[in-house]
Amino acid sequence: MDLLYSIFADPFVQMFSLPDFFLQVLWEGFVTGTLYALIALGFALIFKASGVFNFAQGIMVVFAALSLVGLYAAGVPAYLALVLAVGIMAVLAISVERLVLRHMVNQPDIILFMATIGLSYFLIGFGEFIFGGETKSMITTELGLPTGSTVLEPFDGILILQHIDIAAVVIAAILVGSLAFFFSKTRIGRALRAVADDHQAALSVGISLNQIWAIVWFAAGIVALATGIMWGARSDVSFALQIVALKALPVLILGGFTSIPGAIVGGLIIGFGEKLFEVYWGGLLGGGVEGWFAYVIALIFLLFRPQGLFGEKIIERV
Repeated sequence: MDLLYSIFADPFVQMFSLPDFFLQVLWEGFVTGTLYALIALGFALIFKASGVFNFAQGIMVVFAALSLVGLYAAGVPAYLALVLAVGIMAVLAISVERLVLRHMVNQPDIILFMATIGLSYFLIGFGEFIFGGETKSMITTELGLPTGSTVLEPFDGILILQHIDIAAVVIAAILVGSLAFFFSKTRIGRALRAVADDHQAALSVGISLNQIWAIVWFAAGIVALATGIMWGARSDVSFALQIVALKALPVLILGGFTSIPGAIVGGLIIGFGEKLFEVYWGGLLGGGVEGWFAYVIALIFLLFRPQGLFGEKIIERV
């Protein structure tokens, strides 16, 4: 009985006995979940356009952040470096469409997936060749991002809100909202949905598959750059960030691969869940819960709801 109490009841007692600490954990989980949702958005956009999981999205986050930091280190002013980094992601999107995707129209999904794996390793090698493999600091202050903190005392305790975390949430919300509006209310968004449904049918009604793919990859590159800046401001820039970016896979499994709202909800569920379990159950589970919690939740969803919370259930008639 004592063991069962320590596993199930004691963590809940700790939550309500230390409300300020509980709020701190919830805030950190909310920030982390928002950034997970931002990463997952890049995956979801490309999946909607091509029907394949873009394995290279993680390294795109690193490559975009390293491009920004590298340009600034070369003497380029911070805001000009930001504009040039956006241009680099545009060149990358056009190059991927011209050199890879254009030759794979109507190919099986596994071929496209293998192409993104190859692109990922190319960007790793190319990035290490240009920028080196050492960890770099994000130019947070130079970009005008806040670096201080605000201390609140809601329950006669201490709740610390890092200003960079607040900025990350605001920027992520604006970016997600803008992209959601763009792809749901504009002509390009309607074309994207047509491409996602059937490549051949989209081509037959005059939709340029190549143009849509370039636009979507560029949008995913913008998301990657924003994600790299925010994650880099919190934990520096290194190639290890691509592992964090792969947390988008369980996020998409929870929310649904084709759903932008699903990416948001899935990111928040993973963010809240892994922080709460790490803090309150981590000691009982051997620690390191944040490393595997998301994938366990994803496995459970695959067993009972493989299409995710907001994904479309596919019904095939034979």
